[in-house]
Amino acid sequence: MLLAQFGTGQVLWSILWFTLFFMWIWLVISVFSDIIRAQSMSGWSKAIWTIAILVLPYLGVFIYLIVNGDDMNRRGVEAAQAQNDAMQSYIRQAAGTTGSASDELAKLADLHAKGTLDDAEYAAAKAKVLG
Repeated sequence: MLLAQFGTGQVLWSILWFTLFFMWIWLVISVFSDIIRAQSMSGWSKAIWTIAILVLPYLGVFIYLIVNGDDMNRRGVEAAQAQNDAMQSYIRQAAGTTGSASDELAKLADLHAKGTLDDAEYAAAKAKVLG
């Protein structure tokens, strides 16, 4: 019977408040993770920011975003680039393309000796590996 008393406007209002609450939780988690990730901050400044956010949550989070918003964005971009570089390195390692130039030249010489590469292809590939 409780559902029968719940009108459309009340449902939309509840969804709005739930969405705002979820966004607030996400924002607080993002700020705390940035405080922990920030290598430029000392331990004392991290503790002060954490206490400020716990004591005055809204004011603390908004002041943190105003003061450290650009650094927060920069750290996020650096973390994404580091993750991308690690993924690319793993893909190269798994594909077996991380060999040194001497390994590549040895493979090319072997292919040339087997007759798979002719002289022109071998020279072009060798020039590509060397420079």
